Amino acid sequence: MNRMRIGLVCPYTWDVPGGVQQHIGDLAEALMGLGHEVSVLTPCDAETELPPHIVSAGRAVAVPYNGSVARLSFGLRSAGRVRRWIREGGFDVLHVHEPAAPSLSLLACWVADGPIVATFHTSNPRSRAMAASAAMLQTALEKVNGRIAVSEAARRTLVEHLGGDAVLIPNGVSVRRYENAEPLPDWPGRGGSIGFLGRMDEPRKGLPVLLAAFNELGRRRPGLRLLVAGPGNVEEARARVDPALRERVVALGLVSDADKARVYHSVDVFCAPNLGGESFGIVLTEAMSAGSAILASDIPAFRHVLRGGTAGALFGAGDPVALAAAAGSLLDAPGRRAELSAAAREAVRAYDWSAVAADVVRVYEAVLPAGVGGPVRAEAG
Repeated sequence: MNRMRIGLVCPYTWDVPGGVQQHIGDLAEALMGLGHEVSVLTPCDAETELPPHIVSAGRAVAVPYNGSVARLSFGLRSAGRVRRWIREGGFDVLHVHEPAAPSLSLLACWVADGPIVATFHTSNPRSRAMAASAAMLQTALEKVNGRIAVSEAARRTLVEHLGGDAVLIPNGVSVRRYENAEPLPDWPGRGGSIGFLGRMDEPRKGLPVLLAAFNELGRRRPGLRLLVAGPGNVEEARARVDPALRERVVALGLVSDADKARVYHSVDVFCAPNLGGESFGIVLTEAMSAGSAILASDIPAFRHVLRGGTAGALFGAGDPVALAAAAGSLLDAPGRRAELSAAAREAVRAYDWSAVAADVVRVYEAVLPAGVGGPVRAEAG
């Protein structure tokens, strides 16, 4: 395998955690581990400390996108930064992520000439924005030589809104990062514990469903605690819980990667109560790497990652009663939790970056001229 210079483009700001940002960051590390040179271009606030291979394209602005609020970078100034980065990079291949979003990846497709690979992460079967902008997006996507979708749901969104097809390569996870970690002090505890990791203020992550279920479970289980990690308003979250139970909801806020691994090892049941709009579920593969006993919403992406419920239990999405019943059953069955843990550790091997990055490199090689050819160029503008 020839050594390549690879340019990765992230559409979302680097200083706000998200699945796409983590995917790109981990992919960059995996590619560098295989001996390739990598540069990542991303929106980012000026005061954020970045490693040498991450390049800031300037501050992003908040834009409603795909049922959430994304911080994107667009416009003439951003286009100029993209063009300069490509000219200085001398990349053999350009790999853009989420080119349908109005941000750097779309700009890179417009200004670049040469081998381009695009990865599609979004799962949104009724995206009005994507449907309305399809004609404009085609002018950029027609320059893409290779397409990757991280899940069947993401591939279907691409096909239905923009046409064409993509090879399926799932999100990766660094299994070693999560498989061994010490629990947080005083966790999981004798009374049982449930964990959640995600943005507290993003409705589709489903925390209100879990809090409603905890109201029911907490009244019947005096020692049960809920461990919540992720950004958001802690007091607003606790306000959804009965006053008598609020002290048993422990919120850590935004945590480091090291503490994230500890969270997974600190709870008896890890819950992903997402309502939908997920194309994959990186939080699941992280928890699987840690050997968590997982309870997740029965949405298509999660069902696929958890092998139909064999590597983690499933409950009806958005149903706090079903969540409470399923969580209670797992809390009362340590043997069942051990079975799910073992199945999760086995299933997650297919998602380790050692395998996923190699598949991505094969896509790069397929779009390159014979051998590693001339670099990606930035068109005049």
